[in-house]
Amino acid sequence: MSIDDIEENINHFTYTLLDADRRPYQSKTKGTMGGYRRNKIYGRLDCPSALRAIAKGGYVKYRVFFENEELAIAAGYRPCAVCLPKRYASWKAAQTKES
Repeated sequence: MSIDDIEENINHFTYTLLDADRRPYQSKTKGTMGGYRRNKIYGRLDCPSALRAIAKGGYVKYRVFFENEELAIAAGYRPCAVCLPKRYASWKAAQTKES
């Protein structure tokens, strides 16, 4: 396989991300946020909690990805308490005020 073949394969590779309406779309750019569809939680791709769940064999089936945090929020996902504790605290406080 030549360098040209490798570059061509890389240029055709896409990532499946979710948009604000939770519809999947193909992107040439890797998402910056991961999510868990069942609980509608989003967080960093290196989140210790998500990585533990993945290592135990769970989570992967319901894993989603977002281009950025704004799209995760627009899709109705909440911040992870483990890897985004300040954002989670703000989200939680806003939920308490709404109740």
